[in-house]
Amino acid sequence: MTQSMNKVVLVTGASSGIGEATVRELASAGAQLFIGARRGERLRALAVELGDRVAWRELDVTDGADFDAFADAAAERFGRIDVLVNNAGVMPLSPLAALKRDEWKRMIDVNIHGVLNGIAAVLPRFVAQRNGHVVNVASVGAHLVLPTAAVYCGTKYAVWAITEGLRQEHDEIRSTIISPGVTATELGDDISDPGVAAALKDWRQKSLTPDAIAHAIRYALEQPDGVDINEIIVRPTAANM
Repeated sequence: MTQSMNKVVLVTGASSGIGEATVRELASAGAQLFIGARRGERLRALAVELGDRVAWRELDVTDGADFDAFADAAAERFGRIDVLVNNAGVMPLSPLAALKRDEWKRMIDVNIHGVLNGIAAVLPRFVAQRNGHVVNVASVGAHLVLPTAAVYCGTKYAVWAITEGLRQEHDEIRSTIISPGVTATELGDDISDPGVAAALKDWRQKSLTPDAIAHAIRYALEQPDGVDINEIIVRPTAANM
């Protein structure tokens, strides 16, 4: 691959799965990356492996002040910010009747407030420079609802709406939502209902690999000025929903 992507990219949820694959893909394209997640040891190892073009900081996306500090550190390290990839998310699925209120709250905090905190951390910069790109990683759950996934799908519907609202409000900023189908990642490892966890394992017998989503993100970022890829849905060919 050619190394031609002259962009400074922030990636959240970068310690595994789609986030890690995106870091690797964009680093191979020549981007400079500032990566965040809660697991600093994984971020450090990834940055050491990929070299000086990758820097890291531990990040709690649910903390607005922490996200602001993350963006400030990225701007200080690389001189500017061109792209934010809001990838961090959680998916502790359960039936509504299980009344797992703490898990509902965590999904709302990470999946919705985390995205909003990211947008708030970069939007003033993007407006001032009249350029920037926000990529929000949602899910096919933004387009359908499945049993045990009502709250998760609700958060992803919200991410879809927020991304579309950002697009309509700012014609100088590119906005993209990436909606992966079933993908082999750690997402869902925190499911506390054994039956739901087993069902997810079965569902993942035919999955995308995280690099498929990373390729889609790279495609959106590599479009020329004036071209805005608003949404990409990526499913395994075997998926029936």
